[in-house]
Amino acid sequence: MEKYHKQPELEVRVKNIIEVDGLKFKDLNNSGKLEPYKDWRLSPKERAENLVSLMHIDEKIGMMLINTRKMGLSQENKEKTSHEGILDEAIVEKGENIFAASKIYGTTHTIEKRNVRHFILRDNFSPAEMAAWINKMNEVAEGTRLGIPCLITSNSRNENAEPIFGMNDAGGIFSTWPGTLGLAAAAQGDIKNGGDATLISEFAKIAREEWNATGIRKGYMYMADTVTDPRWQRAYGTFGEDPEFISDAIGRLIDGFQGEELGKNSIAMTTKHFPGGGARENGFDPHYKEGKWNLYPTPGSLEKYHLPPFRAAVEHGTSSIMPYYSIPSIKKSVVQEFEGEDIPFEEVGFTFNHYFINHILRGKLGFKGYINSDSGIVNNMSWGVEELSEAERFAKAVNAGTDIVADTNDIENLKMAVSKGWISEKRINEANVRLLIEMFTLGIFDDRTYNSPEEATAVVSNKVNWKAAYEGHKKSVTILKNQNETLPLTAEKVNCKKVYVEVLHKDVERATKYTEKARKECQELGHFSMTTNYEEAEVAIMFLHPKSGSYFNATPGLLELEVCEGKVVSALDGSLYQETTITGMDHLKEVSDNLHSRSGKVVISVNVTLPWILENIEPMADALIAGYDTFYNALFEVIAGNSKPVGVLPLTLPASEDVIAVRQNGECVSRNDVPGYDKDKYMPAGLSYAYKDSDGNIYKLGHGLTY
Repeated sequence: MEKYHKQPELEVRVKNIIEVDGLKFKDLNNSGKLEPYKDWRLSPKERAENLVSLMHIDEKIGMMLINTRKMGLSQENKEKTSHEGILDEAIVEKGENIFAASKIYGTTHTIEKRNVRHFILRDNFSPAEMAAWINKMNEVAEGTRLGIPCLITSNSRNENAEPIFGMNDAGGIFSTWPGTLGLAAAAQGDIKNGGDATLISEFAKIAREEWNATGIRKGYMYMADTVTDPRWQRAYGTFGEDPEFISDAIGRLIDGFQGEELGKNSIAMTTKHFPGGGARENGFDPHYKEGKWNLYPTPGSLEKYHLPPFRAAVEHGTSSIMPYYSIPSIKKSVVQEFEGEDIPFEEVGFTFNHYFINHILRGKLGFKGYINSDSGIVNNMSWGVEELSEAERFAKAVNAGTDIVADTNDIENLKMAVSKGWISEKRINEANVRLLIEMFTLGIFDDRTYNSPEEATAVVSNKVNWKAAYEGHKKSVTILKNQNETLPLTAEKVNCKKVYVEVLHKDVERATKYTEKARKECQELGHFSMTTNYEEAEVAIMFLHPKSGSYFNATPGLLELEVCEGKVVSALDGSLYQETTITGMDHLKEVSDNLHSRSGKVVISVNVTLPWILENIEPMADALIAGYDTFYNALFEVIAGNSKPVGVLPLTLPASEDVIAVRQNGECVSRNDVPGYDKDKYMPAGLSYAYKDSDGNIYKLGHGLTY
């Protein structure tokens, strides 16, 4: 942990500076004396232990909660803001929305009276506005009894993706790279070509500069989960299905964001979701009760496929780890081992699971940081402890080793658990010391409390970083099929030929908006002669953005992975309903048939956010491409031959519904806990897991053509 070796430049806005031995210190509690917690010459641990000894129980409890906090700029009613409209002072009554499990107070009250210091920022304003907001938060905090500052956390902000609360809250403000799967596709392509995953390191270094400039010092990222169940909706936020690659990527990300060791220029990382969320029960997600189980039907799967990336995270010094909501199922698993010992499965969510947190993560893996629960474990996703009261759930989580509970303002129930003696003061102190060590190490008590909004603007608008991000987009493009060398569409090939461009999406309005954007970017490339009438085109370039399921609600049946429209499927209760993952399938066929009837070419690009089944799409395509929330202009550059294709599939695409079929007893034909590249070891005779196209290409991990 980094210590200061010379006088830091200190800025105070409320309290005073005191001078001792010719050196300056912040008098954060107005005592006029130099208590150890104010002394930047001491280690973060010494300072944290001293501060905890000065804190009263309400301050300690407030430290152990982290909640989403809006900026005042997001408030339509400016009467409910303060500090020049920067801070949100609105009150949300309990139950007013799904995130208000208890009453939410205004920002100033929450900091001053409820002693909360950890906040999640999901708003997406400019770098200068974010810096100004964090400054005001810390100004309020500085004025409190002990002057403990705020630490602002965010989900990732540097990937291009459609917004989904809790997964990709913000994007497009910082340098914008492809989706996480796209980073994996690009880096694994570089590895296939004899290089390494330096692209991941470069990404982390650039993102770190931008986050630092705004004052967001903590990242809920990245997902170290190995994708093994193809229907898991969160696959797109992962680095795919190869544990070895994921481990390398996670190590590089932690090194890039945190540095060689955590210090005052680090972004502290929260690696998630221990011990791996990929082993789903047929794709259902633990954000709802149907998905609360993790299954391990395959001997050794937990140790072989799911835990290695977390070992890498610990070895690289991740500041904190987030356990998943899910419960390890005894009934639907075989005995799993770790380092030669059988793992006892307690059927409670991993945040409540003493053995996994203390014996495996801290004991076996040697983790030294703190445990940050996922959002809503006390009120909503309290799987395995539903029968307990909210205060008892707090006690169960904290006693299992959880140090901070996410997305809750429920001070009352945590305080009740302490007052009833269900959590010892020793354990509360331990959690506070762990949390404060990070804050001291990051320098936010000293010279990193306040940030310059002007500098934030300058750092984030650095064109070199945006150019590097664009190179990442181009490298992510993955050519799956290229029949008769359809690609690249060089100037010679498209000479005087008209090109038709269209985007299809599940949402028709988005399809229209995206089509306008794609056509504009194609025009700007200046390579193609364009038409808006496919009947006069010799080439059609069709971008498909399939969508399936809902993040917070289970589908009536299994999550649909076919690219389809109006498909009649069976719900789990036996009733029938319709599924659409893309709107305009008949139109796509019309375009394809029309072009092919005139010897034209059809290029189809599919946005791979899930391992889609492409048997309805691939036969229509002369060339088939995978993007991963990749910019259209980057896709066009590869299609035109301006940029050589590098990307490879970071996960295996299933051959058909047959290979992911679920039997009546609930067992999947292919193993839920085994990655796609290894599923054939366990498939029934006559079935192969990976999709094989009309050219004989197999869409498995690492597949990607070039020219």
